[in-house]
Amino acid sequence: MTSTWTIPPAPGRTYRAALFDLDGVLTPTAEVHMKAWAAMFTEYFLRHGITPAYTDADYFAYVDGKPRYDGVDACLRSRGVELPWGDPSDPPGAETVCGIGNVKNDAFMAVLRAEGVAPYPGSAKLVHHLRATGVPVAVVSSSRNATEVLAAAGLSPEFEVVVDGNTVATEGIAGKPAPDMFELAARRLGVATADAVVIEDAFSGVQAGAAGDFALVVGVDRGAGAQALLDNGADIVVNDLEELMG
Repeated sequence: MTSTWTIPPAPGRTYRAALFDLDGVLTPTAEVHMKAWAAMFTEYFLRHGITPAYTDADYFAYVDGKPRYDGVDACLRSRGVELPWGDPSDPPGAETVCGIGNVKNDAFMAVLRAEGVAPYPGSAKLVHHLRATGVPVAVVSSSRNATEVLAAAGLSPEFEVVVDGNTVATEGIAGKPAPDMFELAARRLGVATADAVVIEDAFSGVQAGAAGDFALVVGVDRGAGAQALLDNGADIVVNDLEELMG
């Protein structure tokens, strides 16, 4: 199946499966997430007199690609703020990591329901191409809303395996930048990790791929920067997934 791809094979490896991140790789929902995070943190920082102000650099450094509550915790700690973790059932706005994270989630879901989402055309073409040529595919997303996003984008039928933030909680595995989520997805596809390609747009995602025994880690530059993705573990970087089609 290596001929399905335009990327050169790694020595001793074949590309028998594709493990896709979701937000920013398959769908432009990373932009919605980014705006929701900015609105939530900006309001919280102003209300509590936390400085310096939240910026897009904080999103890429502390939040992007991580499980929601891990992102909240990391960003707050970057400002010297430590809160109790709480529980995912905490009401939005509770002074816990989970309560603050739930504020962001409500904002994201409101935008998704109101505006919907369409997949990146090149990403949809690659997924359809791989499926048509018999390459198994999975979604590996830190989001707890992955199934809703896939449904809104019309991609649900393409992916029998979805490993997401809910899987992290129920299976008790580590989230990105650990490789566990990608490793679980490969097992569920019945493919060795050494034959699976990781496709990511976030630093924590390419770090996760680099930390595991995967055939290749593809970085998708949606604004993080090609060199930064390479520095964090990507083997190659593309601007659009259609570039990977054979």
